[in-house]
Amino acid sequence: MSLVESAPVDYTDQELAEISHEFERLPASKIIQWAVDQYSPHLAMTASMTDAVLIDLATKVDPGVEVIFIDTGYHFPETLATVEEVRRHYGLNLRMMTVARQEEELWQADPENCCSAVKVGQLDRALAGKWAWMSGLRRGEAATRAGAPIVSRDLRGLIKISPLATWTDEDVDDYIADHDIIVNPLTKQGYPSIGCMPCTSPVAEGEDPRAGRWRGKDKTECGLHLA
Repeated sequence: MSLVESAPVDYTDQELAEISHEFERLPASKIIQWAVDQYSPHLAMTASMTDAVLIDLATKVDPGVEVIFIDTGYHFPETLATVEEVRRHYGLNLRMMTVARQEEELWQADPENCCSAVKVGQLDRALAGKWAWMSGLRRGEAATRAGAPIVSRDLRGLIKISPLATWTDEDVDDYIADHDIIVNPLTKQGYPSIGCMPCTSPVAEGEDPRAGRWRGKDKTECGLHLA
């Protein structure tokens, strides 16, 4: 047996677009299986810990898949408690990316660049040496995500897979109910989209699910899905 690791398939952008189109008809589990077959062990997935839907699906395909959680230092206690509950329930191969404490609170000192410094920078570190990564991004979450492909190449040159891209809110709710999935308790307290505590507020009935993120600012994305 050769000890030299084979390089990943070097898909062109056109080929990735064709694969993404084909995956529109496939269940999320099949998409995850493709990602594992193609890129494991150089594959990771990110988790925001709003719920454990993608984690549940992914660990059924590969129980040892690496799960990345970025601890910004500003998370709600409920989110950190959910991280621990999910970790213990699935026996996760969890990689916590912890942000060093700052002398001055970055979200106050430089709110526009806080996410890029705290979140995107940590994701860059976590994905060093990886060939691909999976995210729980869904098109129905926001207008800015409506055209998100299932498979694409990110700005790092890595392959990004979003197995839940086509899922609706109803699909997520049904999966949670059918499989008794762990959810962040804040989702039942008016927080359908959960980020850092200083930049997340409850959402009123009828508001966009992400209206509570960076309320009052033009900002709509933290940058993780733009990088």
